[in-house]
Amino acid sequence: MTTATDTTPDGGPAAGGGAPPPSGPKETGSGDKPRRNFGPAVLFLLPALAFLGVFLAYPAAYSVVRSFFDASGSQFVGPGNYVEMFTDDRTLTAIRNTGIWVLVAPALVTGLGLVLAVLTERIRWATAFRLLLFMPMAISLFASGIIFRLVYDEDPDRGVVNAAAVTVHDMVAAPSDYPGARPRGDVLEGDDARGGYTTASSYAPGDVVELPLVGIRPGDLPEQARPAATPAAAAGEIQGVVWLDAALGGEAGAIDPGENGMPRITVQAVQDGAVAATATTGDDGRFTLTSLGPGEYTVHLADDNFTESFRGLTWLGPTLVTPVIISSWVWIMTGFAITFIAAGLSAIPRDALEAARVDGATEWQVFRKVTIPLLGPLLLVVFVTLVINVLKIFDLVLVIAPGSVQADASVIALQMWQVSFGAGGNQGLGSALVVLLLLLVLPIMLFNIRRFRRERSS
Repeated sequence: MTTATDTTPDGGPAAGGGAPPPSGPKETGSGDKPRRNFGPAVLFLLPALAFLGVFLAYPAAYSVVRSFFDASGSQFVGPGNYVEMFTDDRTLTAIRNTGIWVLVAPALVTGLGLVLAVLTERIRWATAFRLLLFMPMAISLFASGIIFRLVYDEDPDRGVVNAAAVTVHDMVAAPSDYPGARPRGDVLEGDDARGGYTTASSYAPGDVVELPLVGIRPGDLPEQARPAATPAAAAGEIQGVVWLDAALGGEAGAIDPGENGMPRITVQAVQDGAVAATATTGDDGRFTLTSLGPGEYTVHLADDNFTESFRGLTWLGPTLVTPVIISSWVWIMTGFAITFIAAGLSAIPRDALEAARVDGATEWQVFRKVTIPLLGPLLLVVFVTLVINVLKIFDLVLVIAPGSVQADASVIALQMWQVSFGAGGNQGLGSALVVLLLLLVLPIMLFNIRRFRRERSS
């Protein structure tokens, strides 16, 4: 008996009623991969590529070519600009200063940022403290340079640093009351051996000595100064008076009405090169040298009476200007380092730190053997970023360093700008300096890119 084959409503075989006929192969070539459409990606990248080409690739290539031509750009000089660059004293100073910046500044900022970030973790107002330290980053480098130019001003009436230095110095050694005072007439003469001034004549006990001085304003005398008066002679003593002989229209070398004595001046009686007696002038300028034996004495006004007051240090001089500028950059950039390192600290697993403490590690050991190794990649990022920033430093040096010492504080970027656009601009030599700066920055950039790629692939 014949059995009908079960079929589905559309005419196909029913389930279980036999295998369906095999379908034919798809019309694809062997080994073909799905095609990717790069059109939209290229379209979106075109503006960025055009921007990089116009503002980065073309200027870089043009600078390399321009570095082989003279100042006018019309004559090919080959490597002449590079030879001049490494034989010019100002350029060598700029290269040396840039090396100092690279060796000192990034390491100092990274170290300070690490220490402050770890310390601020333990205080209650850590966020406010970090915000305060980050605030200098909100100020332009040009404005920061103006601030530090005033901070390190040599005049202690304006410069904060010298004002503090003068205050501390005057607490240890009192300043002179009469800086710059000098004798009037020929009664006193300079003493090269002792300093100060010594009388040209000798005096015996019982004599009176009148010592007129000039060189300061009457208003600069101490408040307790009183009208000068000539003392009476006394046996066994040398009496005298020191006064400011500055009355207008008065007689030189004589005490005129209105002329005041000079208090607190140290007076010495000298015999055979040795000090025999010492006295200090009173409010009216009078002094008495006692306990004198027979003989002749010269009267000496000690050098301490007339030394110039301490006015601080010349911070912006050729010796200290580079450390001063580095210190200002450190103040600005430490907040940047703290912010990044603090973010890294917050990502460290607390279990690792607590486990080290449970094992008996001290806080220093935890910091050195746990915290720093875990922060190693982040510290490297901060350090490399700061190195690149240092190589481009320009505006701080331009603003802080006075014109007279700018050559001593110059760095490559500033030297490049001055050579290219200063008086008698030489853009050929300036382009050679640009190439040098590019060659210094490029290896650091490549190192950073390779490190990022390794981290992504790991």
